[in-house]
Amino acid sequence: MNILISGASGLIGTALRSYLEHKGHQVYILHRGRSSGRFYWQPENKVIHIDDSIPIDAVINLNGVNIGEEKWSDERKQAIYESRIHSTQLLSEALAKRHEPPSVFISASAIGYYGDTKDHEVDEQHSAGNNYLSDIAIDWEAATEAAQKANIRTVHIRSGVVLSAQGGALKKMLTPFKLALGGKLGKGTQYMSWISLKDEIRAIEFLLDQQHIFGPVNLTAPNPVTNLAFTKALSKQLSRPALFPLPAWLIKVVFGEMGQLLLLDSNRVLPNVLKSNGFKFEHKTIEDALAYSLNNSG
Repeated sequence: MNILISGASGLIGTALRSYLEHKGHQVYILHRGRSSGRFYWQPENKVIHIDDSIPIDAVINLNGVNIGEEKWSDERKQAIYESRIHSTQLLSEALAKRHEPPSVFISASAIGYYGDTKDHEVDEQHSAGNNYLSDIAIDWEAATEAAQKANIRTVHIRSGVVLSAQGGALKKMLTPFKLALGGKLGKGTQYMSWISLKDEIRAIEFLLDQQHIFGPVNLTAPNPVTNLAFTKALSKQLSRPALFPLPAWLIKVVFGEMGQLLLLDSNRVLPNVLKSNGFKFEHKTIEDALAYSLNNSG
């Protein structure tokens, strides 16, 4: 397949590109900031160029600034929103206008769509939550409207916490945990829906081939865990005690709204679309996922 990827320099995009090329696919990159070449765009300027002379079978949209990279100021929240919604809308409209549109458009979303699920299990049939993250996800998915109207099979991948020692949340945790400074967050009863990086990219490849699947698909492992269970599992893998819990009040003081939504709210999300369509996870338990992630850190 000829596959075009946006956001190819991020954690998932980098791994996905390598994986798909190894599988024999021709991968093209939608380069950000360029003003020449076959595939480039400047979403902030509403500029996009996708060479119409090159047939594209699939487009995978992973664009968006890192949501947990820094504390959420009003300016940062605007950047988080625009880097997802405006860019996705621009790309969707460009694909819809192509002489030969791609057969599938896989566009990033997130399990933040469901809001704080507390201890309730939710799947793709569950309604949206009511907070900043769910509002982003709702608009993010709606931004693909042009592609859907052009009869392009559109899949919204609602990813959980992608585990990799090379980046993302796990990489940030490793230093304090290795120094025996890790611990549970708040009460530790909040659920975390995770997926190994390997299963994330395998699931995306799976969705490329499943021509009957469209709409939301949760990219999470089948066994969400509480923050306390995750803390114990990581501590065991690193052979370090986790003796320093971070109280909820301090998280709220230091990180504000970001701390509440990303660290203290609960996300107990199940991948029912993947499971019902026969996808086989390589890492079903947090122990297996952490062992793999820590032993394949590059």
